[in-house]
Amino acid sequence: MQANGHPSTGLTPASPQGLSCRLLDTDVLCGTEPLGPGHGLALARLRLEPALRCTGPMACSPCLEARLRLALPPGTGEPRRPAPSGVPGAEGSGEEGRWSPMDGAASSQPNITGLLLLSGHAYASSRCVAVEVWAPLAPTPPGRLLGWVTFRCFEAPLGSELHVTAYTNSRGRRRLSQQQRVPDCSWPAAQAAVPQCQVPRLQVSPGPKEVVVKVQGAVVGHNYTLRLYRNQSHGRWSGRTVNMSGPMNYSLPADEVLPCLCLQVWPETQDPPRATLCPFSRDAEAWERLWAHSRLVLHAVGQVLTCSLSAPCDLPAELVPCWQPEPAGPCQALPGLQQPAVGPGPQEFGGLQPHPNLCVQVWSGGQVRLTQCLRDPLPGRGDDLLLLERGGNASLCALERGACTPLASFTSTGAGHPGLLEQELRRDVATGQCRQVWHPQNSTGVVLWACPLHKYLHARWALAWMGVLLGAACLLLLLLLKKEDVKGWLKSLRADYGSEGPLRGRRALLVHAAEPAAERAACALTAALHPLGLAVTVAPGGGSGVAAWGPLPWLHAQHRRALRDGDTVILLLSPAAVAAAHRWDTRAGAVPGAGATGSGPGPRHGPSPDDVPTVAPCEAFAAALSCAVPALMAGNGRYVVARLEALVPAVPPALRAAPAFALPSETGGFLRALAGPGRRWGRWPEPYVAAVAEGLRRAVGE
Repeated sequence: MQANGHPSTGLTPASPQGLSCRLLDTDVLCGTEPLGPGHGLALARLRLEPALRCTGPMACSPCLEARLRLALPPGTGEPRRPAPSGVPGAEGSGEEGRWSPMDGAASSQPNITGLLLLSGHAYASSRCVAVEVWAPLAPTPPGRLLGWVTFRCFEAPLGSELHVTAYTNSRGRRRLSQQQRVPDCSWPAAQAAVPQCQVPRLQVSPGPKEVVVKVQGAVVGHNYTLRLYRNQSHGRWSGRTVNMSGPMNYSLPADEVLPCLCLQVWPETQDPPRATLCPFSRDAEAWERLWAHSRLVLHAVGQVLTCSLSAPCDLPAELVPCWQPEPAGPCQALPGLQQPAVGPGPQEFGGLQPHPNLCVQVWSGGQVRLTQCLRDPLPGRGDDLLLLERGGNASLCALERGACTPLASFTSTGAGHPGLLEQELRRDVATGQCRQVWHPQNSTGVVLWACPLHKYLHARWALAWMGVLLGAACLLLLLLLKKEDVKGWLKSLRADYGSEGPLRGRRALLVHAAEPAAERAACALTAALHPLGLAVTVAPGGGSGVAAWGPLPWLHAQHRRALRDGDTVILLLSPAAVAAAHRWDTRAGAVPGAGATGSGPGPRHGPSPDDVPTVAPCEAFAAALSCAVPALMAGNGRYVVARLEALVPAVPPALRAAPAFALPSETGGFLRALAGPGRRWGRWPEPYVAAVAEGLRRAVGE
């Protein structure tokens, strides 16, 4: 039953004796009300309960509901009928009947009325409520329960402390007071209905250069906080906070994304619920970025090896000492010495002595992530051998190539007789010449020894040098026994590599066509043949002889001289020379019996002028063909055809009777043809082939 027929007042009486009430004012100044009669309603108990005041389905605010128990005070008799003090329009009625606060009419039933005041005080607000209470006088013993009056409700911020006081305006009044905290967002009813307790949702959208954090479900107009932090046990990064008042997108650079990066959002209330998301814990790129930002540092402090692993996040990794004889070689893990990485501080490897070959690897997920070695000046050498001892000297083995090789099968350089150094290494361990690298804390476990090998390697090198000297002595003795053969061999060497050329005293006539490529090749060939001692005359040429005789008479004179003295005639084929040869074949084909008779140096050895095709005075190569082709067909003279293989694919038919060579690929055969059949070969052409071929290649390529 709502008081006075107004449900919005939030005032509810509950009584089997007909208790009723009316809300006079929701905001009065407590303590200024006038005193009422000495006997009125008595306050028995005050109870506060959490509640919600809602204006819509999802628009509620937390509050405290005040429940007040009322009773008749002792010594209460037949009451008078004065109107309650402080009630407007209820004063000075002077009637003998009883007044009812429900309808304002007189009632014949005796009743008792009172003014009830409820005040609520929070740290930032205060409120006082005035309530008129009426109860009929029935045969009820004093002190018995009249009923409950419930006021809904006193509002205050989430989680704040609220102090509620209740009293009446009667004389000798009793005050009831109670303090209680307003529910916060941990109350299940508040989480579903209070907007400040609605936690937004977090969603992450990764991109190539940045990651977008989407805050969804935030109520516009309410304040929220977004925090980015690293979920780690050790670190100095305090995180980053962003304030917002509704849904938003926050961009984070991809370089800052690490596996331990977490996101948290909450509304700005007291003890708010929080939504937490750690979306990158399984991101492969974030893990690679974390390892790129991690550092491993080794320190050799005295006789103790320490290492420090620093990383932006906690690393699920192991520190594994290993042995690396070569800087770029593999690192052999030392058995039983690994330990978990516990943070950025220094970690000691107790019992492990520093050595130049000692390294520490960081293993995670079955892979080596980081490696750091001790390369500072330390006792020991880089070529020391690491021995492992189990249960005494009788079980020594050498750690190499991922395995422990028994000394009976070990070879120091991977070759030689197995077990060659077994006794020496056992003696070095027994006499203390090997340095103990690892000794366990107790008597059980393995012991590691670093033994020097350089003295054994020096001894083996001395034996090798003795073998080389012995072989040289045997070779010298063999040479002395075959003295004559050695002399011939030395003479051949002097002939091949002497200061004078191998073709000294020989002459050659080089004939080429008048075009740039042929002229460059002739010049390069003449320059390359000069160190061999060959005197080369080039036609067409110049000089006083040509000026005095004329080009064609001079060429015929040089050709007759070459045939008479046995010199070599070199016909250099270029595109123009091939064209001249084809023209010569065409003209000679029309001459009956052309080429049937021989040609020689005398007037009787060549064809008559009527049998030879006529040529123009400036076609020197065609004129040379008029002399050379009849001699070739008669088998007279020493002719060599050299074609530039980059320009001439084949030798014309008129010149196929002479030996032909493609230059520069067949330079070796060309030089041997110039030397003649009586030359002792040996190795003499090889030093000159490359020079002649390179000169021709440059000349043709220009």
